[in-house]
Parts: sequence; C-alpha cells; structure tokens
Amino acid sequence: MDRPIPKKWLEPFRFSTELGALDYEAAFTPRLPRRTALNRLNRLRDAGWIDRHGEARATVYHLTDAGRAKLETDQAPQPTGGESQAVARLSTAAEELRKKLRRPPSERPAVGYQRSFLDSYQPNESHYLPEPVRRKLFEIGSQTGMEAEPAGTYARHICQRLLIDLSWNSSRLEGNTYSLLETEQLFQAGRAGDAQLSNEAVMILNHKAAIEFLLESTTEAGFNRRTVLNLHALLTADLLRDPSAEGALRTDPVGIGKSSYLPPAIPALIETLFDTILAKAREIRDPFEQAFFAMVHLPYLQPFIDGNKRVSRLAANLPLFQRNLAPLSFVDVSEADYTDGMLAIYELNEIRILQEVFIQAYERSAQRYTVIRGAVGDPDPFRVKYRQAIAEQVAEIIRARCDRREAVARLRQWAEESVIETDRKRFVAAAEETLAGIHEGNFARYRIRPSEFESWKVLWTET
Repeated sequence: MDRPIPKKWLEPFRFSTELGALDYEAAFTPRLPRRTALNRLNRLRDAGWIDRHGEARATVYHLTDAGRAKLETDQAPQPTGGESQAVARLSTAAEELRKKLRRPPSERPAVGYQRSFLDSYQPNESHYLPEPVRRKLFEIGSQTGMEAEPAGTYARHICQRLLIDLSWNSSRLEGNTYSLLETEQLFQAGRAGDAQLSNEAVMILNHKAAIEFLLESTTEAGFNRRTVLNLHALLTADLLRDPSAEGALRTDPVGIGKSSYLPPAIPALIETLFDTILAKAREIRDPFEQAFFAMVHLPYLQPFIDGNKRVSRLAANLPLFQRNLAPLSFVDVSEADYTDGMLAIYELNEIRILQEVFIQAYERSAQRYTVIRGAVGDPDPFRVKYRQAIAEQVAEIIRARCDRREAVARLRQWAEESVIETDRKRFVAAAEETLAGIHEGNFARYRIRPSEFESWKVLWTET
C-alpha cells in the first residue's frame, strides 16, 4: 500500500503553477537528485494534483484544480487568529526577548520614542545586519542573473506573480483574511464579490497599485518624501476616515494596539525625524541593510496616522528592485513572528527578533523566485534593445499632446526612419502598449512634468 503523499511536495507549485523540465531538482527543498524529483512529480500526477504536458526537455507540469484546492486548504489564513504560516526558528536570545513581550501590556512599562536609537545609527558604519549575513543574502538574491540589466528589470519580469505574492502576504500580516486564491480572483475581477469584505479587498487592491507604482518608477523612486508619501497614499486610498491624511504626515497622536509604546505626537518633531530617516536610508549602500533599516525605523516613528508597517514592507523592496535582486514577499512569515519583532523594536529598541525573521523570510522568498525565474524565461530582448528609444518617443508624444491617431502616425514615421524594417511593427506596438499604460503614478519615469501629463491625459482619454 502506497504511503500518503506529503502535502509539502506541492510547495514548488505554491508560487508558480507550472514547472519546466529543467527545474526539477531545484524545485524541492532541500534540492533533490533528478530521479527522486521525477518520482515525486509522478506520484503527484497519479494523485491528480498536477498534469504533465510535452515530452523530454519540453515537458511541463501544471497544477490542477485539485492541486490548487489542496494548497488553498493549507494556506488560507484563519479568521479566529490561528496561525497558518511557519513559525520562524529563533535563536535563544530572540526567544528570551519574546518572553518579555508575553507579559500583559499593563505590566510592561510605558515607553516613548527614543531618538538616540535613530541618532546612534551611522550609515555604512553602523550595521543592523552583520557582514556575513549581508554577503549571504546577496549571494542568494543575485541568482536572478540580471545584475547588468536596467534597474527594475527582474521585478517587472516576474510582475504578475510578485503582485499577488506581495499584496497577499503584506495584507495578511495586517490581519486580512483573504486567501491567496481569493486574492488572485480579486485581481482578475478588479473588485470584491462580497460587500462585507470590501475594506479587505480595497487593502489588497491598494497593495497592487502601490507595487505597480514602485515597478513603474524604479529608476526615479527612492527614499525621498515624494516616493514614500505617494506610497502611503496608494496603500491607504479609501481606507482612512480623512482622505487628506492619505500621503500626509500625521498631526494627531496615535497608539499601538497591544503595546505600551507611545510614538511621538508633536508634528514638527515627526517631520524632522521622518526626514532624518529618509536621509540616512539614502546614504546606506548595502541594499539589504537599507531594506531592513526602513523596516525598523519607519514603523518605529509611526509618521502616518495608519499604514506605517505596510509602507515599510513595500519600501524595503525598493533597493532590491533597483539592483535586480530577488524581492522580499514575506512568504511564510507568521503574523505572530512579525508582530513580536515590531513590539521588541517599539518597547525595547531590540532588533534581534525582526532581524531573524527578515533573514529567514528573504531566504524563502529568494528560493521561491529562483524557481519562478526558470518558469518565466528570459526578459524580452526586443524591449531591452529599444528601451531608451521607446521612452523618448513616448515622452515626445505626451509633450506634443498627441491624440491616439496622431501618436500612431508619429510612431510609424519615426520607426520608418530609425528602426530596421524587421523591427518596425513590433516597435510601434511596444510603444503603443507603453502609452496605454501611462498614468499619474508612473509618468515621471519619462521626465514629464505634471502639467504636461495632465494636458495630454485629458486629450488622450477623450479620443
């Protein structure tokens, strides 16, 4: 009698619904010999959880509806507060910190913002992540093989999977009860089917918009006020009682649920500290140190009335996007581990728990996207070849306030004069697709002034 198939064998299909012939061994953790990996895949196929198409090197395994249902059963968050994610393997020191946080909030002394925690950090001299850790993270994160490509190439390359993964996991860490499958369905429909869950649906869709903003503005975005404020506005759109608070530093006091920490309440001080955090973040050269610094200090300050942790999690991905490293999508991070990591920072200025959670989370994320990298193939060489030309033509069309017909005519004329004959139709199509995707969150990428964008967009929408 055959033994039951372990559910963990479906893990390679959790973040990519298909697996190519060249990815067998690397798909499983730990890495398996090819024959063992094939045996597992065959047993999954016999169980009806996956299908096989093609032969030899062209073979591709696809997740079936039954397989998706099995994964969905395992990963759906539990609304009663139960954990569905793996608990981080914490060191003894981190566990001791966790014990201190297990006392009721009333028994933990009230603490305020400690400015020395920020002031003592000197970019590129202080380090929250030890050098061996940073080196290890870079080694696993750079397996994308795209270090020489333009900033953001890799993140855009896995865009569709990343949008779902990061939106779902970041929302889940906020207590959102949407499942991964429901998130995928929401993205396809563009709206929620259940009015009762409208706020949760809006939170997830806001994440999608915010991630797209970062992907589309990778070369211009950074740890500056414009980027971070707009990131907050996108993440909190239609979720705050006062719409004017979207993308604005708070002017009212806030508290932290289940914590004895009291963030600063003076608006002028909040603004000063916010600018200091951004200035220090910009100076940090290592992308992982920069990411973790943002995850520590933005929530600790609580510069916004709400959405601070969401902003920090997406901002942490910016240096990874810019260097074409595997993104951090918080795969398998439990809400309890993340919450404890933040509480330790709020009340004790101790980074150890969050540090260990961050390291393990990145290792898992990088591993997942290494598998996805093999599934989605190489970046489109045509777009890489004409990237600059497309951007220049798009910018000229917007500045000239061309409608759709005029835009196509200009593109065809330019292609006739400047693009080799075999590439002309494809160049025009790629430029048209780029124009169709321009909106208020990405026009700066093309060095367009707001007034130029607004004038063009009105005309473009009417035609």
